[in-house]
Amino acid sequence: MSAELKASRRDATLILTLSNPGAKNALHPDMYAAALETLSTAERDASVRAVVLTGADNFFCAGGNLNRLLENRSKEPKVQAAAIDSLNHWIEAIRDCPKPVIAAVDGAAAGAGFSLALACDMIVAGASAKFVMAYVKVGLTPDGGGSWFLAQALPRQLASEILFEGKAVLAPRLHEHGVVNRVVPDGTALNAALDWADALAELSPNAMERIKALLRDAPGNSLSQHFDAEKQSFVESLHHRDAHEGISAFLEKRKPRYK
Repeated sequence: MSAELKASRRDATLILTLSNPGAKNALHPDMYAAALETLSTAERDASVRAVVLTGADNFFCAGGNLNRLLENRSKEPKVQAAAIDSLNHWIEAIRDCPKPVIAAVDGAAAGAGFSLALACDMIVAGASAKFVMAYVKVGLTPDGGGSWFLAQALPRQLASEILFEGKAVLAPRLHEHGVVNRVVPDGTALNAALDWADALAELSPNAMERIKALLRDAPGNSLSQHFDAEKQSFVESLHHRDAHEGISAFLEKRKPRYK
């Protein structure tokens, strides 16, 4: 069986499942292309309110396939560079997706699998789930934005420890530092993430999209620039139909019904 990205639906949630039987859901370029197409379709589909990224068989992702990487050493460097570009496009698509994306991690998220989880807006993880960037142990350096995400999310000392040593970090430790949002019993991360997605689906999709964009752009903005971005977003949101429904529902003491 080959590596693939499986897509399914539960109500308003799109479920993307990393599947590579026998290889702990190791990544493959075929997955990257499928992910870009699926996320692009979901972006245009108003019935999709959230996305959950998970792995088959209670294991998130082992990262890159070392056998394939070894084969690529005999090819032109541009071959591996192109594969990394494709992975990076997937990471960017997750960040740019207007819908909230939740990673459901059981087992382990390693290498680029860890980068994928970090690219998501939130992470739900099993209590014994492991997160590891072991590139250094095979003489490599991170890809998929892993070092950028860790540098943004963690104190420099902890990010350095994770990348320099290449040792696994358990979900509870990352939860203490705010990288993992929720720690749940092993084997329940997907269901917990789906329940969370259901709750998010009841909120304003317009506001959700704009909040995600503000968060995405904040690191590159000065405070003055971000004031302007927030002002524009607020005014446009106020004149959007979702604000009319949300404010009316609050004043009428009823649950809002967003379309």
